[in-house]
Amino acid sequence: MMRGARQSIGLIVLVLCVLGSGVLRVLADRPPEGGFGLAWPAEDYAMFRWMALCTGLIVGAALGVSGTLLQSMLRNPLASPFILGVSSGAGLGVMLSLYIAHINGHVPGTLFETLPAVLGAFGVLGVVFALGRRERGLDPVTVILVGVVLSTMCGAGMMLLQSLVPTGLRGEFLRWLMGRIPEAPNATTLGLCAAVTVIGTLIALRMGRAMDVAVLPDDECHAAGVSLRRLRMWQFIVAGVLAAAAVALAGPIGFVGLIAPHAARIVLGPEHTARLLGAVLIGAILVVSGDVIRQAIDLGHGRLPIGIFTALLGGPAFIWLLLSRRAAS
Repeated sequence: MMRGARQSIGLIVLVLCVLGSGVLRVLADRPPEGGFGLAWPAEDYAMFRWMALCTGLIVGAALGVSGTLLQSMLRNPLASPFILGVSSGAGLGVMLSLYIAHINGHVPGTLFETLPAVLGAFGVLGVVFALGRRERGLDPVTVILVGVVLSTMCGAGMMLLQSLVPTGLRGEFLRWLMGRIPEAPNATTLGLCAAVTVIGTLIALRMGRAMDVAVLPDDECHAAGVSLRRLRMWQFIVAGVLAAAAVALAGPIGFVGLIAPHAARIVLGPEHTARLLGAVLIGAILVVSGDVIRQAIDLGHGRLPIGIFTALLGGPAFIWLLLSRRAAS
């Protein structure tokens, strides 16, 4: 009873935080003379802010669920789409497709952004899964090391592609590399990624009870009637697709998929169904509120990119989790 009350109160608080951050995002104003303030947007600009809000909600939710699934699948609390290289793989796929479209004189469409992102995410996740396997499961240390190496390699590939495009396009590629929440996203891409995020989250929620059992040793899971092979296959697919959707919309934004699952566990407890719901809400809060905060940080020639903001927030969190894990062992 106490656990149920705690989860209900926690979910209500998180929903209120999502609503609050959403209101701030719509009101966030950057006057022409500089600075930052809060004001209801003029009719001509209101749609841009609503689209940015929708993008932030989708990206945050997708990364939160993806991170929760990866941590459960790999039984590793340090796993996330960014650290395992999944986001970088998806980003490399998108940038490669954009580069090919550019050299062939094509205008990139929705499939040029989403399909390569999915293929890149699955490619990296497949290599991590294959190289991290051992006789009785996955080696957490190997998984993290392989993910970091692949993330670095994909990052180098993206920088190479950026150097190959004409000077006029390098700025656009660089802004995408640093992560951005667009105020005028492609409507088809936004709708497709929203549908993918909703469907992926619903599938993940249906796996919640099986994920609770999966924390037990393999033989006990089989005795409880949970097929780990089938569960991990679905976790693999859904986590990869959700990470790809986030990258297709906003570029490689790091550490949201690491922080959201842990924060959800602190607020709502260890049950995976509640953690998944919490990760959806906390991921959305991190991205949307981060988008508001970074607009208040004027660097002189522009605002702080959202990807850099989440990295500054998530880097210390990763180190803290690593030290906590070492102390516990």
